[in-house]
Amino acid sequence: MASEDVVGKSTGDSAVTTIVNLAEEAKLAREGVKAPGHAILSICKSLVAGGVAGGVSRTAVAPLERLKILLQVQNPHSIQYNGTIQGLKYIWKSEGFRGLFRGNGTNCARIVPNSAVKFFSYEQASSGILWLYRRQSGNEDAQITPVLRLGAGACAGIIAMSATYPMDMVRGRITVQTEKSPYQYRGMFNALGTVYREEGFRALYKGWLPSVIGVIPYVGLNFAVYESLKDWLVKSKPYGLVEDSELSVVTRLACGAVAGTVGQTVAYPLDVIRRRMQMVGWKDAASVVTGEGRSKAPLEYAGMIDAFRKTVHHEGFGALYKGLVPNSVKVVPSIAIAFVTYEFGRVTKND
Repeated sequence: MASEDVVGKSTGDSAVTTIVNLAEEAKLAREGVKAPGHAILSICKSLVAGGVAGGVSRTAVAPLERLKILLQVQNPHSIQYNGTIQGLKYIWKSEGFRGLFRGNGTNCARIVPNSAVKFFSYEQASSGILWLYRRQSGNEDAQITPVLRLGAGACAGIIAMSATYPMDMVRGRITVQTEKSPYQYRGMFNALGTVYREEGFRALYKGWLPSVIGVIPYVGLNFAVYESLKDWLVKSKPYGLVEDSELSVVTRLACGAVAGTVGQTVAYPLDVIRRRMQMVGWKDAASVVTGEGRSKAPLEYAGMIDAFRKTVHHEGFGALYKGLVPNSVKVVPSIAIAFVTYEFGRVTKND
């Protein structure tokens, strides 16, 4: 989800204690210091670092990402993927090495602009929210709080997800199709064109509503937990994890992993529903797609609530957490790599 795809940042001389570089530039501007070139360079570096972070982290966990989606939508009466290890072995045996990375190219094409927009939006949102907070409180030295971080992260997630949602929709379908699928999408652009011609423009946004709802706790909690955890470690310095107000790479990886785990656990049922809604109307759906009873035809959903109701009715409450294990396994390296890649990509911004 938007999956699925969340990273944090740090800036300034004290990189681990603030995420409001643009606010600092605004303060300099008020004092008569002009830095337009610096601001443009900051934006460019933020976009590039965000895109690279997303692409690297997604490719590293592509097999687990594909297995997660297959588990989310497979027919419960025609099970082919039964667990993480068995599922990965089955994909390797039936589709080979390339099968493990099916849909990853489309995912990277989506996640790079998504991650870049998300980072940039987060900077802008956090800067604007902090400015308003300082005006409201009358304290020019006030720092952004965890609640405000959550709001900024949620805004960034919604903007980035909405901007790239059609790519996520077709990525889900490309990921689900197998060598036995009646029709093969030949790539992202072919899939976008095919869905548009056969199902209409609105089909490109199937599952958008649960994605929007899910992105608030997912992205918001990721940013809030990551930044707040870093601040707490810097201030309290527990177990000697912090030296000279700097967090080690391992500590940052751990912070990113914790943030990703918290966010994905809360929002996971919405991700399952999103994937299932994306399959509705696909006449050439692969045989793994969830069906009613013993049918291999995908269910029809009247909306998000109907999708929740039918999923729980036919498969039980546990169906809302199908694929959670491989998703949890991938969250640790994916989110952690994304956090650290982004921060190292931004480290030279003030040089």
